[in-house]
Amino acid sequence: MWVERQIPSIVRETGSVCLQASLLKDIVSSLADADLELRTLDGQGALLVQGASEYRLQTIDAMDFPEPPAFGSDGELTLPFGQIKDAINSVIFAVSTDNHRQVLTGVLFQYDGAKLTLVATDTHRLAVKQIHQEGIGATISTIVPDKALRALMGMPVADDEMITLRFGDGRLGVEAGGAKVVSQLLAGVYPNWDRVVPKESTRSWMVDVKELMNKVDRCLILARDNANRVRFKGEGDQIIIAAHSDEKGDAKEEVGMVSNNGDIEIAFNGRYVTDAIKVVEAIGIKAAEEQAAADQSKKAQGESARTKAIGAYFEMTESMRPAVVKPTDDDSFFCVIMPMALA
Repeated sequence: MWVERQIPSIVRETGSVCLQASLLKDIVSSLADADLELRTLDGQGALLVQGASEYRLQTIDAMDFPEPPAFGSDGELTLPFGQIKDAINSVIFAVSTDNHRQVLTGVLFQYDGAKLTLVATDTHRLAVKQIHQEGIGATISTIVPDKALRALMGMPVADDEMITLRFGDGRLGVEAGGAKVVSQLLAGVYPNWDRVVPKESTRSWMVDVKELMNKVDRCLILARDNANRVRFKGEGDQIIIAAHSDEKGDAKEEVGMVSNNGDIEIAFNGRYVTDAIKVVEAIGIKAAEEQAAADQSKKAQGESARTKAIGAYFEMTESMRPAVVKPTDDDSFFCVIMPMALA
């Protein structure tokens, strides 16, 4: 991967110098938020100066630093930066960290001319985000590494600014805001993720996201000693949430719900549950903000939009079958979570 950034400077003499990245980051991040001066020294070395602070650094021959390669001849996608950031954030938590299955360490991008689908999975959970929009680019199906997407989201671009993702020569390239990100794409065939998604459900819970998140987070204090296993038991209009630690004890919480045949006991990795409902919450907050911005009468009167409870659906069949978590008012995102053994 290659990342390039232009920054405003007063240049007294043009040239190039290559410094050790981690050392430069550690020094600069510890200095005050003020102007810095970088000088090259005769022979080898550079001097970093801020006021009375001086750091003499070893340099590397800049001629050995590789130039960003060519990219972007096969197809492209153009979207507002905020929209692509939100889409990536919706799925990137489910990317695998297992380098033995390289294709799962990235996010699948599929565009068919009418719908852009982003998919990530670590085989224990599957996150899917869809954007229904025609005319944003060419038909593509490719896998973008997690690291490249995190670099892309850090680009200095306003959310309402349009950016173009260009694909070609086995690479992704993005240029915007005086920055450039170029990354190799992951080679290989992404698993048929659609087969993992349950085609139907016989039970469902509708819960308040914030209440559920707070109570699962508390149970995770004990569940950490037991592979993050958290038990969820539906009883009438309540979900009983429980966790156990051989060394620390037991936790029990209750959260209200609206149930449809929801008397079922099932166990999940609690962290997987909170990761999914954080995305549901973010989608709900975004929708509320957009509604408030569109409400011109309230805006003119200087009123703030009322905080709206955000709901999540849990759709299930049996205690050892995967469950689907999704927003109650938005069908663009869902997360499939594999259950754990109850014992």
